[in-house]
Amino acid sequence: MIRAATPADVPVLHALIRELADYEKALSEARATEEQLREALFGPDPLAHALVAADGTSGEPVGFALWFRTYSTWTGTPGLYLEDLFVRPQARGAGHGKALLAALAAICVERGWSRFEWAVLDWNEKALAVYRAVGARPQDEWTVQRLTGPALAALAAQAASPANPANPYAN
Repeated sequence: MIRAATPADVPVLHALIRELADYEKALSEARATEEQLREALFGPDPLAHALVAADGTSGEPVGFALWFRTYSTWTGTPGLYLEDLFVRPQARGAGHGKALLAALAAICVERGWSRFEWAVLDWNEKALAVYRAVGARPQDEWTVQRLTGPALAALAAQAASPANPANPYAN
């Protein structure tokens, strides 16, 4: 059973996110709070959306998908970016992950969006097998780039520097 997340799901979504981070060997990096998640999903200007996979018998949440809208300058249409998908280990193999992917694909098709994209760790062979089985293909020529911490601050400081007075974002 797949359904849209509600504000009442925030505690379980937060727990699932932490379980995902632990699975990915990065629990110390999962610093988001329940309050931040609630604001991001259900605040006045939602930044993301979530689906919940629930056990068909008990209705207990066993997984989730968190996504947000993107835009392609090449196609001129929105797309969907899947930030996280996780199914608890004891619930894997029952089709929850594939059902979450299908629900997200349906969102794209129903809304006329042209792309559904996500990143996956290269060592996650089970997830890669599921993604290949539904027809996803890697974008081999592209790599993910990320700026965080001091590198992000250093680059931002260049935009706000006196050497760039035309910057509309400078304070």
